[in-house]
Amino acid sequence: MEDVVTIGKRLLPVEQIALVEPFDPASNPDFKPEKEFRARVILLNRDMVLTEATPQEFAGAHGFILLAEDSIAANPGIAFRVESFEPTESFKPTKPYQTRLKWRDPDGNEQSKLLLTKPETVIAVVLRGTAETAPDRAEPRRRPSRRRALRRGSRKAEAAPA
Repeated sequence: MEDVVTIGKRLLPVEQIALVEPFDPASNPDFKPEKEFRARVILLNRDMVLTEATPQEFAGAHGFILLAEDSIAANPGIAFRVESFEPTESFKPTKPYQTRLKWRDPDGNEQSKLLLTKPETVIAVVLRGTAETAPDRAEPRRRPSRRRALRRGSRKAEAAPA
């Protein structure tokens, strides 16, 4: 996976990108861009950058994990959490969302995205990397477990001269 993603003139460190979702220009008829934008890159702090690539193209080009049902590309380097979603009296979305995907922004604030995909599928694909991420990738990208990373770090500390 590349370290920097270039979108137009913007250079985005990949670790600052949380998700890539479809962009529907019809949702904002007053917005008349010169280019045909197909996706919205969502940064950790929920800022957004429009791109001409689809979420599927972005996932394939940058090693992101694709949730096909939602057409969302998730960054495998982000520590996401998954919750079941149930509508409440005060919040009843028009779509049948089942899952809330959560992450923390650089200031420690919680951010989230509602998904149509079942929570178990989101866990399998995004957290465990057990599904194919993009057609041109043979292996899903996996993060090393914290336990393994800690063990590796402690061995280095043990091997360091006193």
